[in-house]
Order: sequence, then C-alpha cells, then structure tokens
Amino acid sequence: MEAVVIDAGIIIVVMAMEAVVIDAGSRLLKAGFAVPDQAPTMIIPTQMQRTLEDGLSDNTSVEEIFVDPVVRGFIKDWDAMEDLLSHVLYTGLGWEIGNEGQILFTDPLSTPKAVRERLVQLMFETFNVSGFYASEQAVLSLYAVGRISGCTVDIGHGKIDIAPVYEGAVQHIASKRFEIGGIDLTNLLARELQSSNPLANLSTSDVEILKEQYACCAEDPADFEETISSCQTEQHTLPDGQVITIGRERYVVGEALFQPSILGLEEHGIVEQLVRSISSVSSENHRQLLENTVLCGGTASMIGHGSLAADSNLLGCCVGFEERFQKESNLCSSSIRPCLVKAPEYMPENMTKNSAWMGGAILAKVVFPQNQHVTKADYDETGPSIVHRKCF
Repeated sequence: MEAVVIDAGIIIVVMAMEAVVIDAGSRLLKAGFAVPDQAPTMIIPTQMQRTLEDGLSDNTSVEEIFVDPVVRGFIKDWDAMEDLLSHVLYTGLGWEIGNEGQILFTDPLSTPKAVRERLVQLMFETFNVSGFYASEQAVLSLYAVGRISGCTVDIGHGKIDIAPVYEGAVQHIASKRFEIGGIDLTNLLARELQSSNPLANLSTSDVEILKEQYACCAEDPADFEETISSCQTEQHTLPDGQVITIGRERYVVGEALFQPSILGLEEHGIVEQLVRSISSVSSENHRQLLENTVLCGGTASMIGHGSLAADSNLLGCCVGFEERFQKESNLCSSSIRPCLVKAPEYMPENMTKNSAWMGGAILAKVVFPQNQHVTKADYDETGPSIVHRKCF
C-alpha cells in the first residue's frame, strides 16, 4: 500500500505496512500480511519446545518439554501463545518494537467470550498494536470463495465445525462443533497399524506422515466393507529402517468421518450432520446454504491427496475426501442436497487448508481502511469487551 506525502514541494512515497492476518490452529499457525490471492507467508507448527532446568542441585538437569498453546482450536496456554506470537510478528514478519501495525485474527466457532477478550487485551497491552479485528473462520472461508452465504465444514486438527452462514453472519443456533479432528484420526491410524504390526515402534510423527501419504476414502459404505476384507497390503519402510505393512488401515481413517462409530462415537456421519444443521434454519434459506457448501481445514484437504493415496494401483480403488463427500451428498435423503463450491482459479491450489487465512486477508483490506476495527482509543475507553461490539 502506498501513501503520497508532499513535504516542502517534494513528493515522498511512503510504503504503509499491510495488516497482519493470524490463523492459529491446534497444529499449525498461519501468518502473513494481507495479500488475498497469496498463501500465508509463514506456516509453522503451533506446538512449542521449552527447556526446563532443575537448579535444586549442583548437577543441574535440563528437560525438554513440548507445549501446546492451542488445544482443540482454542488458546489454552497464554504465556506460550505470547512467546509464539512474539516470534511470528517480530522475527518472522519483521515488525519493529514501537512501530507495530494492525492485526486480524481468525476465530474458531463458539470461541468463548473470555478468550476473545484476553486476546484483544494481549494485543493492545503487550504487543501495542495500532488496530485489531477478529472474525469467525466460517465467514472467512466463504469470503475466500467469493460467497457471503453458505455452509462451511471445517475439519481441523482438533475439531470439526459445521456452520451455516447467512449474509456474512454465522447462524449459531444451527451450528455444530465436535471435539474430534485430525489428531483423533492420527490416533486411530496408530492403533490400527499397531494391531497389524505389533512389533513396530511407531512415533506420532511417523503416523502423521503415513496418514498424509496413504489415507483415503472408499467410494461408499458398501465399498468400504468389501475393500477392508479384500484389499492388498504393501510394505513401507520408515525413516529409522523399520518395515511395516499397510493395507486396510488407510481406508479406516477417512471412513471414520462418515461412520463415527469407528471412533467409538454415537454420532451421525458428517454429511448427515450438515443436512441436520441446515434443517434447523429457515426453510427459505436451505437451498442457498446447501448449494454453497465449502470444505476447509487441513484434514479435509489431506485425505486422499497424499503421494501414495492417489495411486489406486497399489491397494485398490480409493477416492479423496471431497469426492466421497459429494457422492454421499448426492445420495442423501434431503430434497435439497449439498453441493460443494470450487475455489476460484486465481486462488492458490492449497486454498482448502488456508481458506480462513485467505478470507481474513480479504476482510482486512476492508475493515482497516474503512476504520471498522478496534482502535487503541476504543480499547482505552471501553476495555476488552469492545471486541464483542466491533468484531462480529
């Protein structure tokens, strides 16, 4: 962004810093300046490593621990979050102390009021931002595909959010949040692989990589039952040299989203959950919402898109999550069936996993220039509760 200043007859072009957009998930934090048609500049693990020193004896021992600032989508460890944001903003994005800019955060569905208030307090009192805004991820993911009404199915690392959005407002009474996500599918895959490879020593990182490479969906429930009883297996060599076999396990991961009983949950599958969610809003809006369904989140973009999942010659017929979701949608009993919205061609290929961030970049280009954000004066006058009045 350029600003032109005339000083003593000399035209000076001043480059104004774009607002920063932060999308902090349970597994990954995405950050960057608000450039809507580009992927975020930084995509880093949210989990942090800390060193604990035991100074009670002469022989000081050092222990490395891992800390998760964000759990199931919500900030839980505020000290760790402050450290993480300090690294992102000052080291990663080049903010200077005393010259901080504006910032927009994405909000998960049903974020507690106390969390929103503490975040805006952290931004103004610790980071001295010049402006703040927060918006719900469901709304932002729709903005990313050029919609203001529709329904998002966001499958993240620690949660699944289903949110109908009408004219830019989340219909909270019809929204649903489930505290299951990619981490639960990883744990499921770990149990399945351990059962078929009892001598293997599998780390969480090993299983995450295997999930990304192999996980896919069967074409439908009947195909799933047939496939897991007859599919071939293949050998896979882990980085440490261990050799494991993998076969039916790759299908179980994706199927758990359509048959949650696999995870031990008495819930409807994800397509049925979407249809039930929409059914609780005004019937005159059903078509507009269902026919503008957006899949988003890292887990939704991953299943069926790995380097080995795409090779159907290896273990049998498999499809990606999006293809299975649309097929089940076409067969559902609802008179109006969900229809997935495709990302605009000018958007990056990885938009599904970054849609909330990209929508945030689009919104930042509106709220900050039009002074719709929370200013320092607003915060000083009203306090943290201002976030509920100005950010919705």
